[in-house]
Amino acid sequence: MSKATPYSPDRYERVPEGWFRRCGASGLNLPAISFGLWHNFGDEADAALARRMCFEAFDLGITHFDLANNYGPAPGAAERRFATILKELPRDELIISTKAGYRMGPGPYGDGGSRKYLLSSIDASLRRLGLDYVDIFYHHRPDAATPLAETLGALESALRSGKALYAGISNYPGALTGEAVETGKKQGLSPLLIHQVSYSMFQRGPEHDLFPVTQQHGLGTICFCPLAQGMLTDRYLKGIPADSRAASKTGYLRPGGVKPQLVEKARHLEAIAKARGQSLAQMALAWVLRLPTVTSALIGASRPEQIRENAAALKAAPFSREELEKIEAVLGG
Repeated sequence: MSKATPYSPDRYERVPEGWFRRCGASGLNLPAISFGLWHNFGDEADAALARRMCFEAFDLGITHFDLANNYGPAPGAAERRFATILKELPRDELIISTKAGYRMGPGPYGDGGSRKYLLSSIDASLRRLGLDYVDIFYHHRPDAATPLAETLGALESALRSGKALYAGISNYPGALTGEAVETGKKQGLSPLLIHQVSYSMFQRGPEHDLFPVTQQHGLGTICFCPLAQGMLTDRYLKGIPADSRAASKTGYLRPGGVKPQLVEKARHLEAIAKARGQSLAQMALAWVLRLPTVTSALIGASRPEQIRENAAALKAAPFSREELEKIEAVLGG
């Protein structure tokens, strides 16, 4: 008797219409919600909980798992932990991404955008993940000290060696993104697939700076921190819980970041969400995904319940003009 798989055979039949979205001008589809392993997958994480969250995500149609070389803590820990989970998942049904660009190790070759760093990093990531290739390899942030052509050439080498199927960039401003695309064309490089950027109701800069560029050049976009580190959930509406990210002082959200004016806006937004039959988190995700240029919203989680809630973001009706106007009035106020 064959061993039953730890995931549901009808998983694709249960996703909402429009769940898989074409990434820019490519042939690749990404799920509307992707799962990031930035937190809760380090050396001190609960291994059983990490496994449960990944399988919960996969059962809900979340086929994209996003990592980076420095995710942990310690750096590299998230990739090592995910490697154990990957052994029970169907690799051909997954989009796995990793990145290099932030500080990974001591010395001059563990940071930046040099060919040396990027290519040694993808080799190390593949060893930690136990994979022959990743689907997307990103340069994680701009490096003014390295020629852009060198960084793009390193991404191209990762593609040509078969160690990555697609290349992306992250945290590049709009003008530099356009320059990267044009530089790649002049060098005859493979087109960039995707740009990963911070975007939410409380972080709207990409609407004016980046999205016009990605749309013009056919890049997909995947938005991290779409819930503003939990500020766009009901988590902080009544203070800072003792077990919250702000209280633990991990990541970028600190107690001082839970500002009264943002909490007040979140309360008004929650009222709009309830009228739509959604939680605040679900509405915040749906709002990010309302733009055609946005391919996917990248969530993190500490519990399977959060993943289930977030994955239901597209089950509500599309926004009406009146709803968008009400949201705009809150955000602009």
